[in-house]
Amino acid sequence: MGHVTEPVETDSQYGGAGAPVHIGKGITGEGTSPERGAGWSRRPAPQGRILRGGAVAVGLLTIMATTSVASAQSAPASSVPASSSTTYLPKPTGSHPVGTTSLYLKDTSRPDPWVPSVKARELMVSLWYPAKSPGRKRAPYMTPKESELLLKSGEITSVPADTLSKTRTNAFTDANPAGRKHGLPLIVLSPGHTKPRTELTALAEDLASRGYVVAAIDHTYENVATAFPDGRVTTCVTCEINKNPAWWEKLAKGRAADVSFVLDQLTGSHSKWKGTRLIDPSRIAMAGHSAGGASTIAAMLKDSRIRAGIDIDGTTEVRIPGSGLVRPFLFLGKQSTYTPGQGDAAATWERDWKQLKGWKRWLLVTGAEHMSFTDLGVLVDQIGIDDGADISGARAMEITRRHVAAFFDLHLHKKPQPLLDRPSTRYPEVKHCSVETKTCQ
Repeated sequence: MGHVTEPVETDSQYGGAGAPVHIGKGITGEGTSPERGAGWSRRPAPQGRILRGGAVAVGLLTIMATTSVASAQSAPASSVPASSSTTYLPKPTGSHPVGTTSLYLKDTSRPDPWVPSVKARELMVSLWYPAKSPGRKRAPYMTPKESELLLKSGEITSVPADTLSKTRTNAFTDANPAGRKHGLPLIVLSPGHTKPRTELTALAEDLASRGYVVAAIDHTYENVATAFPDGRVTTCVTCEINKNPAWWEKLAKGRAADVSFVLDQLTGSHSKWKGTRLIDPSRIAMAGHSAGGASTIAAMLKDSRIRAGIDIDGTTEVRIPGSGLVRPFLFLGKQSTYTPGQGDAAATWERDWKQLKGWKRWLLVTGAEHMSFTDLGVLVDQIGIDDGADISGARAMEITRRHVAAFFDLHLHKKPQPLLDRPSTRYPEVKHCSVETKTCQ
């Protein structure tokens, strides 16, 4: 009924709850634009290509179930690299080991926007951060129980219930944070609608390895499953609601409130995280994918602590007022949807572009699909499924990581980034667009 609760295991596995795989109708959502996080179905696949949506996901799960996968839930730091039959996230590119943990946060100042009978807004947040040294256990990508519930929501029973819990990560659960007091910038990440916070794990791990604290938020009742420490699992209330522009605006503004509350909790004097003192409250930024990217603008309009923002492939609904937004902003998306002058989705970016009064860029990736910017693009490639993108998942992730890191390095560390100023021979897939001339090069 949208907010069913079930008991789940809440021991040390809890640190990495979530998964980016979208399974059947229960995972992909209903009646939503893919640029807002609906799932896979976007265009017909040519003969011989596995279709997106439920068909792709079922194929993905079937192959995963028939391969020999080694669980990473308690793998020691000395474990050998994952075998070719194991799904895994690409290694971070920075110099720091990465730690991770999860926080349960409760905002008693407001009821839940989707379930008013719930008198407080409850959130789960994953943190990634530079660690002093690798820990003993790699963080799980998700728990077996969450895998079971995700499969159940997609009405898939032909694969083992824990199939989705096998992906190997690069972060270590509760490793000791490294850094000096107020020395680390904070990045907030927001996932697409119906998606868990861990769809952006590969990006988060990379930023943490480069010296950032990263906080990814599960926006409760907006994704297929959020597990809480007391054993409850909330499901997707918003998946059952008919969508229109006003609804998407409500979603974005609700997420903006979530972000402000999380910032209060991470930078305040009563934070639950032992590394809070490392965060520099004057260097906070945000990025999001799909609906999470669109919500970045809403969050920046609400909260001046967010000094810079990135919208990754998300159609926007919350309008920037006539007074404009002077803080730095990056649009990063797929060329097939967001080329200036071509279509309604691109028109929302053009509308916002005119109101961005500070540093701004509009970058498009040729050959990418909507999920190419997330973990899913990497994982489907590893098991041999064609998701329709003309660029490999690994390459798309490299491009995403590199340009996101460049943006934050420029605006939070003041390090010049020529990559953002002109086309690069290293990344010919990335086009720099001009709204004025409606061209990309």
